[in-house]
Amino acid sequence: MAYEELSREIIANVGGKENVASVVHCTTRLRFKLKDTSKANDEKMKATDGVLSLVKSGGQYQVVIGNNVADVYNTLIKIGGFGDGGSVPDDYVDNSNMSLTDKFIDLISGIFNPLLGAMCAAGMIKGFNAMFLALGWLSATSGTYIILNAIGDSLFYFLPVILGISSANKFGINTYLGATIGAALCYPSIVAMTGSKTALFTIFKGTFLQAPIHMTFLGIPVISMNYTSSVIPIIIAVWFASKVQKVARKIIPDVVKTFLVPFVVLLITVPVTFLVIGPVATWAGNGIAAIVSAIYNFSPILAGVLMGAFWQVFVIFGVHWGFVAVMMTNVAAMGYDPIVGLSLAASFAQTGVVLAMIFQTKNEKTRSIAIPAFVSGIFGVTEPAIYGLTLPRKKPFIISCIASAIGGGLIGFFGTKLYIMAGMGIFSIPGAMGKNGFDSTVYGLIIAMVVATVLGFVLQMIFGKNSVDETLDEQVALANTGTAAEAGNIKSEEETETAAKPAAQASYNEAEKLVAPLNGTIVPLSDVKDEVFASGSMGQGVAIEPKDGQVCAPFDCEIAMTFPTGHAIGLRSPKGAEVMIHIGMDTVELDGEGFKLLTEKGKTVKAGEPLIEFDIDKIKKAGYEVTTPIIVTNTNNYHKVNVVASGDVTVGDKLLDLE
Repeated sequence: MAYEELSREIIANVGGKENVASVVHCTTRLRFKLKDTSKANDEKMKATDGVLSLVKSGGQYQVVIGNNVADVYNTLIKIGGFGDGGSVPDDYVDNSNMSLTDKFIDLISGIFNPLLGAMCAAGMIKGFNAMFLALGWLSATSGTYIILNAIGDSLFYFLPVILGISSANKFGINTYLGATIGAALCYPSIVAMTGSKTALFTIFKGTFLQAPIHMTFLGIPVISMNYTSSVIPIIIAVWFASKVQKVARKIIPDVVKTFLVPFVVLLITVPVTFLVIGPVATWAGNGIAAIVSAIYNFSPILAGVLMGAFWQVFVIFGVHWGFVAVMMTNVAAMGYDPIVGLSLAASFAQTGVVLAMIFQTKNEKTRSIAIPAFVSGIFGVTEPAIYGLTLPRKKPFIISCIASAIGGGLIGFFGTKLYIMAGMGIFSIPGAMGKNGFDSTVYGLIIAMVVATVLGFVLQMIFGKNSVDETLDEQVALANTGTAAEAGNIKSEEETETAAKPAAQASYNEAEKLVAPLNGTIVPLSDVKDEVFASGSMGQGVAIEPKDGQVCAPFDCEIAMTFPTGHAIGLRSPKGAEVMIHIGMDTVELDGEGFKLLTEKGKTVKAGEPLIEFDIDKIKKAGYEVTTPIIVTNTNNYHKVNVVASGDVTVGDKLLDLE
């Protein structure tokens, strides 16, 4: 039932079923392609219970759900009535608002995402098999080793066939045509000829393009290349096939299209691939590998620090798929990849930070998110941790990037490389085992993982404690009371629409009066030494410079939100007024020192009833202002918010008139 309600809200927030061009899911996200992104309600989507975050990248509208995304997806396609086995037809493609970078990300993710699970599974089996051989548990001639190696190696050996299938789906041609083009590249006699020691002649001799010629096609020399395990040639070949198919469909009569279109596509595409596309793409791939290697060879440690620091940022924007493509190219060209391995400390840095947050949080909901995020992080799935925990609180995310950077530097120092795509997290360890088995580079990877975990944990425990509950609670309170974001004068779509309506059509609350909640001197809101309050972006109101340390209720109301630190409180009256009282500036950093909360969330109180006690001297000695704003956070629900007091006030004096 929870998934049904969540699915209905998601469908409504993306603009309805009719606005969905397609929807799929990955490990943690629902990935929508929308016909009109302006119809989606971003703010409501982010506020939906069950949605961790929202990412718009690569032409996709990505709704981050977490580890239970598959269950939500299955419910969503039933509720929405989406066909074609879980996705609506993907004929509609809107490239008008996509940059070249977005198109590249969309292309790479669309091709690699469907096979990533199988690729990681095969890589893990291959990696463990290599480990068993290195430890002497299996021999290279044993049947067990041979069968396990076949399971682990087959996907990578026949990668052009697998990529031919996913590329065909992406470029809109028949799946079996894509598979056939890939199979031609791996055909045994072609592979055998490539490895032959005899050649008819050699072209581009003496240059980096030097290549032997073993055969000709219609008298045209065929440049010999080994396409097993290759990536770029098959993707370009299938793209070329899609163009050939488009022309063939226009020319060939409908009555014979069923077999003549595939005939023409194969007859043209495969020879052109062997003659032109394959060699050029292979040279381009080798060039990319050479450039990446040059950067790495300049300073492996620096490369590791940079890759570790920014890998999680790449994940957020979806650009990490580009590195997956580069990795596969490097493995095909050199037998290993030195780059993606530098990111392997990132998931452990996140895991260490999340572990610290489990100990630090007093919020059961936060803990309920953190525990499964910690477990999934060990296995390399960090999206639940990023979107559900660290990124919303900012400081823990920055801490994880710092820990990841140091871990990446260590990986670069030890010279760790990946020989196969063996998964992330702890499953990446077998992928780092080359011909030397469990050598120093593998031990170095494990050391880097441990260091990143411990460092993330320690840094979060020392520097990130205040951001675990307090900052997030304050953000939630601001969101629940309809305020603008603290970062600036940003309004939600609903607020903008309300503000744009004529006064006669707007919905307003009943008039209401507020009394002074504490003794002190009136300070105009514009004079408060905090731009967020002073600008009025959080709402209209007034501030008081307190003379004693007690906050009382400014009207009969319900306690809408409290903070463990006691530095602020959110109130809601029966007539709909929503008010926040914030004691001092940045006093959340005091972690509750000098504050005593006298009430609790959900309690109903009378005007003048004490809510919070605070120690003015203690706060000032710590270097913080005690000026206290009283903000009507749903100001848009009133014609005017009038300040009716000036000079000194005492608790119970008239303060604000809400008209």
